[in-house]
Amino acid sequence: MTTFGKKALSQLCLAATTAVASPALAQTDPLPSWAESRSKAAIVDFVTQVTDEGSPDLVPQEDRIAVFDNDGTLWAEQPNYVQLAFALDRIRALAPEHPEWTTTEPYASILKGDDAAALARGEKALMQIIADSHSGLTTEEFAKVVHDWITTTPNPVTGRLPTQMIYQPMLELLDYLRANGFETYIVSGGGVEFMRVFAEATYGVPPENTIGSVGKLKYDVIDGQPVLLKEPGIAFVDDGPGKPVAISTHIGRRAIAAFGNSDGDLQMLEYTCLQQAPRLCAFVHHTDAEREWAYDRDSHIGKLDKGLDAAGTFNWTLIDMGQDWTTIFPQ
Repeated sequence: MTTFGKKALSQLCLAATTAVASPALAQTDPLPSWAESRSKAAIVDFVTQVTDEGSPDLVPQEDRIAVFDNDGTLWAEQPNYVQLAFALDRIRALAPEHPEWTTTEPYASILKGDDAAALARGEKALMQIIADSHSGLTTEEFAKVVHDWITTTPNPVTGRLPTQMIYQPMLELLDYLRANGFETYIVSGGGVEFMRVFAEATYGVPPENTIGSVGKLKYDVIDGQPVLLKEPGIAFVDDGPGKPVAISTHIGRRAIAAFGNSDGDLQMLEYTCLQQAPRLCAFVHHTDAEREWAYDRDSHIGKLDKGLDAAGTFNWTLIDMGQDWTTIFPQ
């Protein structure tokens, strides 16, 4: 056989191999922890609709933006929000420096082990707890404290670390969207400095794509080094109607896909989906009391009441955790 003949045969074999392999690659399931359900179909159909080159609803890659709440959407939020658990532990750790706390509320209740009584004192008490547990450190010092805590403090019910209680199906969804040209953002009520400690390693979402509530910061130079100091007080709350404001301020484009789990995410989903264009909005509905927790309308954490009604009214996707996810946490 001539050199030309060998070359032609090689090319034919390569073409045949590619032809056989392509359908298999196309059939690879990008969401293996999702059951074959309406939720999964809605996600795949939407992504195909906005990314297929032949689709009349093709969305330019620069406009493929997906926003995700964190607590209860990307990781577990029971029996307490993770950042709240951190703040309560931080108060206990700082107590030796503040002997007056033993007789001053809400700190006295925390130090007696009655967190519920401390939190029952309302929003003002909660703001005190957050302020005194988060301030007085540089942003670098705070990041180290958060890292040390989050890598050593398990959930009191499951015994798992917070970063071991992330939702495997949502990790797959993040990867699936990014593989199809989406830019993914976290838009959460949690503190931005808190989430940026773990968001990139945990979810693949870099600091610049992590948006959250903002505490007050002060610039200073200490021992010749420029630093940002965390001060008491909240500069911006990224929850409820604050989420659309944060999206506009930090991203500058509307998302075309939004994922939440509570009424605190309702305005973010409205801002995304109440318009005439291909959009996907979904609530993670906590329905699995065996593998996680079951809660919605009456929960004091992650309450999903108005959001449930809105999902029915606007035909948004309800991701039924018990039925739609074959796996919840990474193995």
